[in-house]
Amino acid sequence: MMPYTSTERRQRIVVYMLLIAVLAGAAGFGAGQWWMKYRHPVLGQAAFDNLDRSYKEIVNNYMGDVDPESLIHGAVTGMVSSLNDPYSVYYTKEQGKSFLERYEDHFVGIGVVLRVDKGQFIINSTIEGAPAAGAGILADDRIVAIDGKPVDGKTLSDIISLTRGEEGTKVVLTLARASSPEPIEITVTRGEVPVTTVSSKMLDNGVGNITIARFAESTAKEFQQAADRLQEQGMKGLIIDLRANPGGLLQPAMEIASLLIPKDKVIVQVVYKNEQREYTHRSKQKQEWKLPLVVLIDENSASSSEVLAAALGANGAVLVGNKSFGKGIVQTFQQFADESVLKLTEAQWRTPDGSWIHKEGVKPDITVDMPEYAKLPLLHGETTFKQGDYGKEVRTIQHMLFALGSGPITQEGVYNADTTEAVKKFQRQEQLEADGIMSEGTAYRLQQRLAEKIEQEDPQSKKAIEELRNLIKGKAQR
Repeated sequence: MMPYTSTERRQRIVVYMLLIAVLAGAAGFGAGQWWMKYRHPVLGQAAFDNLDRSYKEIVNNYMGDVDPESLIHGAVTGMVSSLNDPYSVYYTKEQGKSFLERYEDHFVGIGVVLRVDKGQFIINSTIEGAPAAGAGILADDRIVAIDGKPVDGKTLSDIISLTRGEEGTKVVLTLARASSPEPIEITVTRGEVPVTTVSSKMLDNGVGNITIARFAESTAKEFQQAADRLQEQGMKGLIIDLRANPGGLLQPAMEIASLLIPKDKVIVQVVYKNEQREYTHRSKQKQEWKLPLVVLIDENSASSSEVLAAALGANGAVLVGNKSFGKGIVQTFQQFADESVLKLTEAQWRTPDGSWIHKEGVKPDITVDMPEYAKLPLLHGETTFKQGDYGKEVRTIQHMLFALGSGPITQEGVYNADTTEAVKKFQRQEQLEADGIMSEGTAYRLQQRLAEKIEQEDPQSKKAIEELRNLIKGKAQR
């Protein structure tokens, strides 16, 4: 064999170097794959390859138009849905914004409460401290146009969307007002609209009442302010109304418990997956609460409201009403870079004595049922019913009318001639057009009158007041 020439030797060296580079690259690629699979185990799942291949197949070959972003959101939605957990949800950007707004102490808009009547949008009220009130918008004004565009054919969601926007921007409302022969235009500068979750009132004989609608960012602060006002008015005992409170954030519920429960007493225990982590939250009370407490709960009191009710009940408060809903699990939520949100069940919570109330509920010390008419569902705001219609909502209408003494129920669930006459009777009583049609406006007034009746006759509230007065009297005698 003849020896290599210098040229051949150089060529061989180059070939070897290229071969080494290729092998090193392959090794690096393999190591990279291993490292990625180590850090992200899902990449090693055979099903993940199906997901990747399906995504590429759809994007490249589907006959119609494809939005890759929608495919990804759909995949995440499907992944969460496969958990079969109604409380774990994936929200896209706009859905995520709406979800997070529920827990904030304000939103940006004009601050009006609307009702719909025969396709017309009526200002039911303005929110105190919001831009609309300062701009001169009045209750019963009817919205004709927004920014010069008629609102005919719009939905309530459309109107809400049109009045929302960036803080400091302006929106022009054209309004029909009973006292004005011509529509008027009012320009409103969008701004912060406060969201309140707590209301309070002083009843007779030093009985204070605080209602918590849900638990949001500002709820604990609102509760403290309400309690302070009532104490300044001479409150001797407090009723906390948690009925129909669906829950919300856990932190404000624990903060309220800390105001009312002695320092270091257990409020709630939170237990994570496979009991790997457990946190016991205790009261951080700074000032002793000395007044007797009664708590109202019902079958619609859930989650954080159950945490508060159970904690107060374990520390001497009297629970009155019906057994609560029974939601003993905790969700966390995280917002991603694109503003989508994942809400995921990550833990269960237990009462101070370690009980898990999931699907069991918190039991009251004193059970008091509400009348059947108080349990009727709400009517949808943008639906009209007339003679010949039938269904569950017609049944609800009939029972509402019957509760208010406007007529008998002769054919349950069917909007017959008797139902029409009952509606006319109610409309005449309310000085509405007596056409016998359950329009949005008539439905609004019907539910308003029923709510007033429930408040006046509320047997649970009456029992809570009676029990609290006995506690106040007993405390005074001691």
